Amino acid sequence: MNSVLAYIPSPPQGVWHLGPVPLRSYALFIILGIIVALWWGERRWRARGGQPGAVLDVAMFAVPAGLIGGRIYHVATDWQKYFGEGKDPMEALYVWQGGLGIWGAVFFGGVGAWIGCRVYKIPLPALGDAIAPAVLLAQAIGRLGNYFNQELYGRPTDLPWGLEIYNRFNPETGARDMMNGVSTGQVQEVVHPTFLYELIWNVLIVVLLVQLDKRYRIGHGRLFALYVAGYSFGRFFVELMRSDEATQVLGIRINSFTSAIVFLGAMAYFALATKGRETPAQLQPSDEVRPWPWQISKLRAAGAADNAADATSTDKAATTDKAVSTDKAAPTQDKSDDETPAAEDAVAEPTKSGTKKS
Repeated sequence: MNSVLAYIPSPPQGVWHLGPVPLRSYALFIILGIIVALWWGERRWRARGGQPGAVLDVAMFAVPAGLIGGRIYHVATDWQKYFGEGKDPMEALYVWQGGLGIWGAVFFGGVGAWIGCRVYKIPLPALGDAIAPAVLLAQAIGRLGNYFNQELYGRPTDLPWGLEIYNRFNPETGARDMMNGVSTGQVQEVVHPTFLYELIWNVLIVVLLVQLDKRYRIGHGRLFALYVAGYSFGRFFVELMRSDEATQVLGIRINSFTSAIVFLGAMAYFALATKGRETPAQLQPSDEVRPWPWQISKLRAAGAADNAADATSTDKAATTDKAVSTDKAAPTQDKSDDETPAAEDAVAEPTKSGTKKS
């Protein structure tokens, strides 16, 4: 079997140079993921009745905040790489060397999205539901950057889908540089392609979210909660397969620890948040002061009030339509009554004419 599949080869390099400008595959896939998320998220938002352009407007706050937050989480959880004896703290700013923590990106991106929604006066939970599958698809695309960087892989394996990790060297200095160098074709080890496991899991959750949303019309932030819970569940097990150095909490890799906590929080929100989905009218900009995301009881009360108001509006609209239909039917009856004498006159006239002739 191994001779047939021959393992999965890694790319020979992850950085190309266009003159003095380095083209980094990781950055390119992150940018591609953001573009896809904006395009699909906008389509989903408009399909729900939201105003065009709102997703891009909010993204101007969320995307930069997410990138900054991702770097902060990475540096905070792998601080030993940047601080301490023999380390250069300035390298914490070298984002081109890789290192973005997804949990920091989601949290800080969410804060940026909340600020954007406050500025444009649209409901954050509804926007989160619209973009949830798109954001997760963007994460899947971003994992291809890990493939080119030869990172986020697992323990050694002899499985036929194992990933070959190559030694890379700087072509100018000959120094070993696994991130920015070029492969010599020498296989260092064969490992679990955990980046690929996570990519496949993400795509499966995207499909599941779309189908659940179509069938059950999930709203009020509950679909976003399912996205967070679904991703966290898969990431927990992916982390257990990794063997690279990582900060641990109570003997558990910090990303597994974070995944478990976030999963429980997301499922709690899904269970407690308002059921149903917002109407298009509820997605429009409003001066109404909205509850904070963590004020679950107030969010539920606001959602219930909105649903009750919408139901009342629907009943009034149905009553009005019934009254209009009745009014339209009445003239038809009057016209019929008015035409009756005319018809009788039409019959009587020939009779008069006949009397005169006789």
